[in-house]
Order: sequence, then C-alpha cells, then structure tokens
Amino acid sequence: MNAALPVLAAFLLVAFGLGLRARGGGEVSLEQWTVGGRGFGTLLVFVLMAGEIYTTFTFLGGSGWAYGRGAPAFYILCYGSLAYVGSYYLLPPIWRYGGAHKVVSQADYFASRYRSPALGVLVAIVGVVALVFYLVLQLKGLQIIVAETSYGAIGRGAAMAIGTVIVVLYVVVSGVRGSAWTAALKDLAILAVAVGLGVYLPLHHHGGFEAMFRGIERARPGFLVLPPRGQSQSWFLSTVGLTALGFYLWPHAFASTFTARSERVFRRNAALLPLYQLILLFVFFAGFAAVTVLPPLPGAESDLALLRLARHTFPPWLVGVVGGAGLLTALVPGSMILNAAATLLAKNVVGPLLARSRPLDDRGLTRLAQAMVPLVALAAIALTYARGDTIVVLLLMGYSMITQLAPALLARLGRGERVTAAGAIAGIVVGEVAVGWLTFSHTTLATLLPGWPSVLTDINVGLLALALNAAVMLAVSATVRPASPARDDRLAD
Repeated sequence: MNAALPVLAAFLLVAFGLGLRARGGGEVSLEQWTVGGRGFGTLLVFVLMAGEIYTTFTFLGGSGWAYGRGAPAFYILCYGSLAYVGSYYLLPPIWRYGGAHKVVSQADYFASRYRSPALGVLVAIVGVVALVFYLVLQLKGLQIIVAETSYGAIGRGAAMAIGTVIVVLYVVVSGVRGSAWTAALKDLAILAVAVGLGVYLPLHHHGGFEAMFRGIERARPGFLVLPPRGQSQSWFLSTVGLTALGFYLWPHAFASTFTARSERVFRRNAALLPLYQLILLFVFFAGFAAVTVLPPLPGAESDLALLRLARHTFPPWLVGVVGGAGLLTALVPGSMILNAAATLLAKNVVGPLLARSRPLDDRGLTRLAQAMVPLVALAAIALTYARGDTIVVLLLMGYSMITQLAPALLARLGRGERVTAAGAIAGIVVGEVAVGWLTFSHTTLATLLPGWPSVLTDINVGLLALALNAAVMLAVSATVRPASPARDDRLAD
C-alpha cells in the first residue's frame, strides 16, 4: 500500500468526526437536518456557501479545462464574481419570505409564493434532475481522486462505489450542520493545496509564470486566447451571464439561504466571497503547468491533469494530501446536493403522495428524506456510467436546466403578481423541454442557423431556452388569470 492512501483515509475520518460532533445527540428534525435550525451566523453561512461553490468542479474541472481548453476556462473566474454582486440584492428578500412562511426547500418557496402546490412539485422535479447532474460531477471527481491517489490500486469502478457510500453515509449522519463544519476544514485545505500547487508547479517545471506561458504559446499557438468560433467571445459572455443568473438557483444553494439568522449575513458574504475567486487563479496555474509536461489527455481524461501532474512531481504522501483536499471538495458539496435532493423528493413529491393515505409528521418526513438519499445516489451512479463528459460540461448542462427557474423567481421577488402560477409552470416546462432537446440531440445555434455569423451562433443555447421560457410565461400569464384574488404577502417582502 502506498503512503497516499493512509493520508486520504485520515482526511475522511476527520470529516466524519466533524459531522458526528456537529449533529450532537438525539432526534434531528427536518428543519435541523436541512437548514440547521435557521441559526447560522456570517462565518458558518460563508463556509457553507463557499463549500457548495468550490467543488471538484473547481479543483479538477477548472484545472482540467485550463489544461485541455486554455482561455475558455476563464469563464469560471468571471461568473462567480457577478453572482456575488447579485446576491447582495437577491438573497435578503428570499430569506425574509422563507423565515416568515417557515419554508425549508426551494420548492416550498415557489409553492408558497405562487400559492400553487403543482408549481412546487414541478420545481422539486426540476431541482432533483439538475442536482443529479451536479452530483454526477462530484462522484466523478471522487472516482478520479480515489483511483489516481491510490496509483491505480483501486479501480475506477471500486472508487465510484467507495465514494458513493462515503457521501451517502455522511449525509444521513450529519445533515447540513455537519456539511458546514466540514466546509471550514475543506476551505483551509483547498486554500493551502491550491495556492501551493499554483505557485510551486509553474516554478518547478518551467522556472516561473512568464516562462510557463511563453512555453505554452510556443507549443500551442493561440491556446491562451478565445478561438474565433465555437468557444468564442459570444460563447464566453453568454455562458458567464447564464451561469451567473443560475448561481443561487441550485436547490442546495437556495436552501442555504434559509440557514442564516439575519439578512445582514448575505450582505457581508457578498463582500467576502469574491476573495475566493483568487483561489481559482492558482487552480488554473496548476492546469497550465501541465500543458507542456504531461502527454495529451483527450476528452474527459483532461480532468486527470492536476492529479497526474501531482503524481509526476511529488512523493506519495504529499499526493495523499492533495487528494485529501480534493476529497473534501467533493464530500462537502456532494453531501449538500444529496441533502437538498432528498428533502425535495421527500417533502414536495413523495411525501404528499404518501400523505393521502397516512399523514407524515416532522419525524416521518425526516426519515423519508434520509431514505431518499441512497436512491438519488443510485440515479447519479447510473448517469455517471451513461455519460463520458468532462466535469465542466456536466455542470454547464445542469446550469442550463436550473436557470429555467429564474424568470418565475424574479417575477415574484417583489410585490408584483402579473405572472401567474399557470404562466410560471408553462414557461418552466417549455424551457426544460427546449434544454432537454438541445442537450441530448447535441444541437447548437450553429446547426440551427448554418451560415449565420459566429457572433450569434456561438451564443450558449441555454439562453435560447431561457428566452422561450420567459416569452411563454408572460403570454400565458396575460391570458390565464387566477380565479380568485391573490392573498397579500407583503409581510415577508
């Protein structure tokens, strides 16, 4: 056994210990399990939201795209910064409404805002499907970390099984409070590892940053600028806009809003979280350092770049430290994703069906949510084996789906009620159908509009689906009005 595996196991044991300590003893209510009793201060909300944001997508996907794609990877650096600015205005009204109406999930929020249980079920289904894509990303990262850190001693199939069991047990044991506590450990680990790799690898293999980039330009001319077609400037700008809009629409990120004890928490975090974007630069530097050192890694194999370069450079025990930090970047967000998906299924889909024959109390809903965790994980495993996309591509597909909730959210963020539940449902359905067709048929605007200039055809197709969504939502709302006057919800606005 190489020295990396004991180090990886030590990181895992510490994470489980923090989860058990955070949970405490006795029964855990659904509100405690999902939103931590709404008692988190600035620091816990900060590390919880950062824990969801900086995942294996950042650690392996960001470095993998820097290694395999070059300049297009910098979109990752931009969209988070825009989202943080928006969170200053977006999250406080959501928190106020959620606290006043005691909602614990994203679907609860939509169902209450529009007074439509049907819309709540639809939002729950959309959220779960999008979360499964996001969970595939985390499981794929865990698979890579365990397999690569073990130097091939643990195969990818076994690594996937081990990683899934780890995440499932962690969620059932700890809930959201354990994720928040472990996120603090993850933040320290990823800060040290990302900055260390981003500084050391360019210096060690290239003699400095300038020499590294000059070497890349000689070996692959044009690699460090956006291409004229495909992932061009219009793709870059439209993708940044789409992902910034959907940043806080992920159900686990949305539900984290309800964990805060006051709305001032979000305004403080809007100022603090952009500091985390600086970590991405060092992740990119590590990926760029691999461009002229590693042999070509085609397609989805580019996600292996960071760990392959670490194995090429460091002794096994230090590879274990790198892998341990990567494990935490999968465990924390993976647990939050499973937590949110299981809560949505239990409270907004399966629970109401079971309640027709036997109403469920809070304890029953909590146990049902915990029982949903392995089912969601199994669905993610099946999708992991079905698709061979890179980590970043998986996330972009998920973003195209979850952003379809944006028009309905923004339409009822204030006091206006021009958009009806029927309009919101119709718009979301049309948007999701468009996303599904465009994604699984591999259709782009370039194939729909051959001969058109690339400045138009390179636009992210998720925006096309979003435009259809908004148009249908407004048209249906204008023609299908509610039968009775709307109740006044101003108290929470």
